Amino acid sequence: MNGRILIVDDERSMCELLETALRLRDFESRWYTSADEALLTLDDGNFDAVLTDLKMPGTTGLQLCEKIVANRPDIPVVVMTAFGSLETAVSAIRVGAFDFVTKPIEMDLLAIVLQRAVTHRRLQDQVKLLSERVEQNGRFGEMIGDSPAMQDLYDQLTRVADSESSILITGESGTGKELVARSLHRRSRRAKGPFVPVNCAAIPETLLESELFGHAKGAFTDARSERKGLFQQAEHGTLFLDEIGEMPQSMQAKLLRALEENKLRPVGGDKEVEFDVRVLSATNRDLETAIEDGRFREDLYFRLNVIQLELPPLRARGTDVLLIAQHYVTNLAARAGKAITGVSEKAAEKLLAYSWPGNVRELRNVIERAVALTRYEQLAVEDLPEKVRNYRSDQVVVGGHDPAELLPMEEVERRYIQHVLNTVGGNKTTASRILGLDRKTLYRKLSSDGAADK
Repeated sequence: MNGRILIVDDERSMCELLETALRLRDFESRWYTSADEALLTLDDGNFDAVLTDLKMPGTTGLQLCEKIVANRPDIPVVVMTAFGSLETAVSAIRVGAFDFVTKPIEMDLLAIVLQRAVTHRRLQDQVKLLSERVEQNGRFGEMIGDSPAMQDLYDQLTRVADSESSILITGESGTGKELVARSLHRRSRRAKGPFVPVNCAAIPETLLESELFGHAKGAFTDARSERKGLFQQAEHGTLFLDEIGEMPQSMQAKLLRALEENKLRPVGGDKEVEFDVRVLSATNRDLETAIEDGRFREDLYFRLNVIQLELPPLRARGTDVLLIAQHYVTNLAARAGKAITGVSEKAAEKLLAYSWPGNVRELRNVIERAVALTRYEQLAVEDLPEKVRNYRSDQVVVGGHDPAELLPMEEVERRYIQHVLNTVGGNKTTASRILGLDRKTLYRKLSSDGAADK
């Protein structure tokens, strides 16, 4: 069925004609010759659209339209008018009617207009459902998603929020590691204290120690006064060390000593200062590999990684993609002053099929671009970047029915190892766990077939 239509016209013969014509075009309908009767049944009939004449005795079609728009704005109204009364139809559009058709009515054209109205209604319902899912079930702090992977994460966050232990948050770039850190802070007993984030990769090595520990007056040329570092600024709160894997080795030893003793020495200072801070850290690097390569201290890793939270990539979160997309559409459209309700069905299929190597950060970028470009109420496929529109998932080809397509076992293994690596963002520790190989065996296979260089 294409939709359920409420027909209102004071001429019984016209109502019967419309009912028959719409039934032939797979619409279900009910008709009334009085606008007041139609209003009484509107809430009970679960209609997708209203089709009403304008010229009627008593309550007119224009008045009916005004009442429906005021009380049931979710139901689109299509008005019928004689060709010489277009001004009245325009008045109906101004009060909120969805569209109009002129008499004598071309039934195929009417069916097209009503199908557009029904589609509009159903899209509004979908947007409402998505918004309700986001607000009721799909949120944890500022994080959005109700996939099994995110439900597991929410459960872990709830259990460790009040812990004073150091937590290492891992995951690919753009998965929302700082949002997790902020959620942990807000749910902890330190919530009334400050949350102080620092990106270890964004601060030059020569300034990082001073930024974290502070400095005494005269410690270096520009140190004209004493300055408290981020550890002291986060007192009784949470210090979030983002991109911890990028911290220079010379600084790693100093950080370890401070965490072990809960004391720090400002640059150029002669006294140690105690601090009371919970430390959260995050990385998109494989720190275990960095340890083996001599780029990260093992003792600091164990100190930071008392509890580890691993964030799932967006491609592993199913329809969370649409929940997050709807959230961004709502906010970005409001900011741009555009009446955009959501994402079209075809565009949604493209968003779900794409692999999102940049994760949530990339999704926001795509939605912001689409909101800026679209000319419609729904984001269309043409509003998406070419790489999303034309994406084709990589497949691991094991073999086929054609003997010429069959592969040696060594090649099948090589392709599968590379596929797993690509899927987990190059994290060899995670890949080895999935493959059931110890790390040394994985490294040997990578070096023997050249996959490590890809």
